[in-house]
Parts: sequence; C-alpha cells; structure tokens
Amino acid sequence: MKMKSLLSGVAALAFIATGVMAEDLTIVHGAIGRDQEVLRGQLDQFEADTGHTVTIVSMPESSTDQFGQYRLWLAAQSSDIDVYRLDVIWAPQLASHFIDMNPYVADIIGDFVPAAVESQTVNGKLVALPFFLGAPALYYRSDLLEKYGEQVPATWQDMTATAQRIMDAERAAGNDGMYGFVFQGAAYEGLTCNAQEWVNSFGGGRIVELDGSININNEKAAEALTLAASWVGGIAPEGVLNYKEEDARGVFQSGNSVFMRNWNYAYALSAGEDSPVRDIFAVTTLPSGGEGTTSAATLGGSSLGVSAYSEHQDAAVELVQFLTNYENQKERAIVTSRPPTLTAVYDDAEVAELQEFIPLWKPVVDNALPRPSAATLRKYNEVSAAFWTAVHNTMSGDGTAEENLAELEIDLTRLRGPRW
Repeated sequence: MKMKSLLSGVAALAFIATGVMAEDLTIVHGAIGRDQEVLRGQLDQFEADTGHTVTIVSMPESSTDQFGQYRLWLAAQSSDIDVYRLDVIWAPQLASHFIDMNPYVADIIGDFVPAAVESQTVNGKLVALPFFLGAPALYYRSDLLEKYGEQVPATWQDMTATAQRIMDAERAAGNDGMYGFVFQGAAYEGLTCNAQEWVNSFGGGRIVELDGSININNEKAAEALTLAASWVGGIAPEGVLNYKEEDARGVFQSGNSVFMRNWNYAYALSAGEDSPVRDIFAVTTLPSGGEGTTSAATLGGSSLGVSAYSEHQDAAVELVQFLTNYENQKERAIVTSRPPTLTAVYDDAEVAELQEFIPLWKPVVDNALPRPSAATLRKYNEVSAAFWTAVHNTMSGDGTAEENLAELEIDLTRLRGPRW
C-alpha cells in the first residue's frame, strides 16, 4: 500500500507539473534474448519522465502464437492492451485495428529507414512505427574453421560439406555432442523465414510473387528443400524439427554446432562475457544456392502500434514515440544488436565501437527479402502455414520435396481463389 500511495503521489505531481493526467498503460511484447530487460529499463525511464505507468504483457517466443492471441484481443475490441509490438509482416492483416500514426510523426518520419516505413503503411495509413529491423546471418565457429583449414562457405552446398567434415573430425576427437548446423526447423513462421531463404537463394522464387502469381512448384525450390531435408539427422540433430530461435542459439552458444542460422539478437548474446563462444565465432551473409544465384536473407523486425480500442491513445502514442527515439534505439542496438529503424543510428560512432555488427549489417538489412504478405494481404498467415507445413513434411520424410510442392501449389491456388 505504501508503494501504491507513493506511485499515486508521483503521478499526481506529474499531473500538476505537466497538466497531463498520468495513465496506466499496457504493452504486449513478444520478447526474446535481452529484449525484455532492455524494454523494462526504458519503461522505467518513461515512467519517471511522464508519471505514466506501463505494464508489460509477455508473449510466447513464437510469432505464430503471438498472432493468434492478438487476433483474439483485437476481434473482441479489447481495451486491455494499449500498445502492441507487431511483426513486420502483420500491418496489412491488422491495419483496421490500429490508429493512423501519420499525424503524430509527420515531423520525424523522414528520419526512419524508408523501407521500414513502407512496410508499415497500408493504403496511406501508418499502422505502426518501426521499432527494430532484422536480417539473419550465418554464424560460424571461426576457431574450428581455422583449425581444420576450411573457408567460410559461400554456398549451401559448401556449408553442408564443411559442416560434415568438421563435425566428423570433432566427434572422432571425442566431442560427441558436436553438430554441423542448427536453424529454426519447427512448424511455425520461423520455418517460413528459413525455407524462403533456401528456395529464393536457389533461384526458386518467392512462394507468391509481387504480382500475386504462385511460384513455388519448380525444380529449384525442390532442389533447395531436398538439400535441407538431408541435414536432419545428419549435420543437424533430429530435434531441429522442433527448434525455434532460442533452441538453435542454445546449441550454438554452448559450443555444440559449427554453423547456425539466426537473427541479429543472437550476436550480442553469443559475444557476451559469459558466452562459451565469445571471441571464437563470427558472422557472414547466408550462403547462395550455387553459381548464378545470390544470398537471400528474410526481412524481419518489429513495429509498435497503438490499438484503436485503447482508452489512453494520446499517452500510448507518447510511449511509442519514446521507445523509438534515437537514444532508445541506440541502446537497443548496442545491448541487443537489434538493427535500428532510424538511419542516423547506423552512423553513430559509439554504436560502431561497441556493437560492430550494426554498421556491418546495414547493407544486408537494406537488401533483405520480404515475405509475401503484401501480395497475399489478409491470407498471408494461411499461405505461410501451408508453406511451412509442406517444408516440415519434406524434412520429416513425409513425402518428397517434389510431391509436397505440387500439393502446396494446389492448396495455394485453392486459397487464392479469384484473388488474394
């Protein structure tokens, strides 16, 4: 009671000082790595500055699970949540449930990465303000590549062969827990991100192209998925079929995998003072599918949207502006290695000194591959679920890549109907 009275007193003082009534806000946040820790620290500062209080509602790691819960709240027009942290792909599907941020950020929106703003704009409405960006990397054990005289692989085929050789040599030397490659192989949105990269980097298209045409049942896509299926139980553990981001990071960071595909947040944690792989790993761009093809990294990231059903919209907008300001993005870049959405942060000398991954990864973020959410609009989640199911079936040995891609094409054609 004493603490509650004290907080009420602080809120009253803030009201007297600013003329603005202190509000109780709630933000829903799908945290991973050190996201929650950094967010709570920034919210503490926001509370001290404004007199508002902010409660965090934590969500599961899986963005698929997050999306399901969000749709329930928003369909019910619940006022319980004021600010949502949204996946970069959700704006077209959820636009009607969020206020237009344009009137509140007209004087600063030009400071943001243009592609990030574009991804959150639906029919001229700015659904959410970009929070951070993402483009995955190939993490590798630099000490092991040097030990065995191996080069950093440029193609998935080279990665497979290098992983196999080093894994076999380490196991022969008594390191029975060593694997060659870990990634996100569970049946969820993360597998769509991984598999889109494999398919696109082999020249197999984008699942659904920008014009809405379905382009997935082809030889290149089948070649990519056939190679990926060969990893399971070989250079990757059988359990990779249930791995999400933190499962893969746990194996790599404990020193038990030569390579890992993961998002940017894993860099700061792997380089942490308590990390077993600190100073013995490095990152590079994801491999290509071979001659004449290029690397593909899925565009990721999150944005912050104010619910149309919030009873505290002005304070919620104030919170979104605070969390996306320069200093808070800079702190997130340094502590969590999350690529910022403000262009100027990439050129910050302190960021470059303390988190070299950020300026290094700017070109990769700029050229990242979006998922086909813009082409498939409200049907994206069904498209993604059909895709990850076909991939997971292939990797589980339930049908060949050719068989599953042919079935996927039929499913997507039925789902599209006359239009997306």
